[in-house]
Order: sequence, then structure tokens, then C-alpha cells
Amino acid sequence: MKIVEKAEVFEKLSPAACITVMRSALTQLEEGRATQYLRTVTKLPSGGLMGYMPAAVEGAFGAKLITIFHSNTGTQYPSHQGSILLFDAQYGSLLASVDGGAVTEIRTGTVSALATDLLAVPGAKHLAILGAGAQGRSHLLAIREVRQLEKVTVWDLDPEKARRFAEEMSKATGLPVTACESAAAAVDGADIICTVTPSHTPILERAWVKPGAHINAVGACAAPDRELAGDLVAAAAVYCDNRESVYAEGGDFLIPLKEGLFSDDHLLGTLGELALGRLPGRRDPAQITLFEALGLAVEDIACAQYICSL
Repeated sequence: MKIVEKAEVFEKLSPAACITVMRSALTQLEEGRATQYLRTVTKLPSGGLMGYMPAAVEGAFGAKLITIFHSNTGTQYPSHQGSILLFDAQYGSLLASVDGGAVTEIRTGTVSALATDLLAVPGAKHLAILGAGAQGRSHLLAIREVRQLEKVTVWDLDPEKARRFAEEMSKATGLPVTACESAAAAVDGADIICTVTPSHTPILERAWVKPGAHINAVGACAAPDRELAGDLVAAAAVYCDNRESVYAEGGDFLIPLKEGLFSDDHLLGTLGELALGRLPGRRDPAQITLFEALGLAVEDIACAQYICSL
């Protein structure tokens, strides 16, 4: 059995390569060549969460076991940690244990980059990031692969964290990254908005979002939680990674649905359908598009398979 540590994941799984891997995994899922199961989440006595995420792709299957400890913020430990166990599809033998935190960090940003490529206006240049953690970094590194960014703004509940993010990512990317004092200021005029926070209540309002913007809603991954105001979701063309996941965990969609702001058909389809050309995607340059991301086990297994093939 091979053990793939964090450093090796980052060495082998570049954002550009991962976008391609994610496109393949999501189209496999849409065509029935991959199998996706809902994650099981267990509340731990310590207050954290443990998730079990099984899936199968062509040639391999496995599961990611991951812990989520938002209380780790400000410590040496990341909020998301875990491992992906990869098995051979023919014999069922264990092939590898791959660092799950590193894969999660990279693939989450690249799935949003795929959504951005499929849905954002072609000339999008201003990226706004709400949340200055690991996912903020991942999203910036991935989205610059699909759009020619000229401006990046960032906001975080912790202003010092946003300032450090702006300084570090400006140096890392060569792009002008500016820390903003409010979420409203960060998204003002933004073409692409990524919400990557652990917030349980809305941090992004309809009035702040310009016509034609694309939103990647990533941080809220439980039915009671949301990062987006209901009227914003109602005004947007909504797509997802997996319908079943949205109806189990997508608070951004479920809460305004229960409030009667729209009906079930407001969820238009999946990234896999868009990538295969089964859906038209953006219909108007002024349309607000929204990708509701829950994170899928097929994405993790496909990444582990790719890394172990190199």
C-alpha cells in the first residue's frame, strides 16, 4: 500500500490538472460510469464532525474519512483533515492512503473553477473571495486558470487574516489582491464571487451582487446553514455538483425553497450536464449564475486515482 502525504499531493495535483480530472469525474457521474453515495456525518463528543464519503469511478473505488474542526482556526491544525482510501476495482485490494485534507483543498477550488469556466461571462476579470482561509487560496489559484483575472478582493470576519491573505497571495500570484473591510465592499463590481466561510447565516446579500456575476457558494454544507440571502438565490440561475446532495445538505437552496421563494425546478442541473452539453448554461450576459457546491466523494477518489497513476 502506498502512503501519499500532503507534500506529494500538492506536488502532483496542480490546479490545471485537477480541473481536467474534475471534469472527467463529474461527466462519469452524469453518464452513470461513476457511483456517488451521500456522505454520512457524525457529530463527535469534542464538538467536531467526522464524515464518511464512499464512491466508485472507472478503475477504482474507495472512501474519504475526514474530520471538520472549525475550532482549529488560529492553531497549527487545519479545520479539515483526513485520508482517502483507494482500492483497486478488479480485486478489491487497498492501493493507497492519500492525504484527504490536501486533496479536499485543491479539488474544491478546481470544481469551482470548472463551474466558473462553464458559467461566468468570458471576460470576467474581478474575483471576490469571502473567507481568507485555505479554500480562499485554493479558489484564487484555480480560478486564475480559467479567467484572465486583473483584480482580486478579499474579506474575512478577521480583518488581520484578510490582510495577510492579500499580502501572501499578491506575492504568490503576481495579481493585485486587496483586503476589504466588509463583504459588501469586497463584492462591489465583482464578476466572480466565491463564498468559502463556515458561516451559518447569510454573508452575501442580493443588493451587493451586480448583474452578470457568477457565484460559487462553497462554505455551507449542512441543511440548516447558508451563506447566501434567499432573495439572491431566487434571482439566480442555480446549478450544483449533485442534486441528491443539495436536497440533503444544501441550506443555501433548501432554506429559501422552504420559505416559498421558488420551487424545485429552480435547481436547473449539474456541472456534469453542463460539461456534456446537456444544459445550455448562461442564457444572458446580465444573468446571475450560482453554483451550489457540496463536495463529492467521486471527486476525491478521482484525485487519488490520478495522483497514484503518476
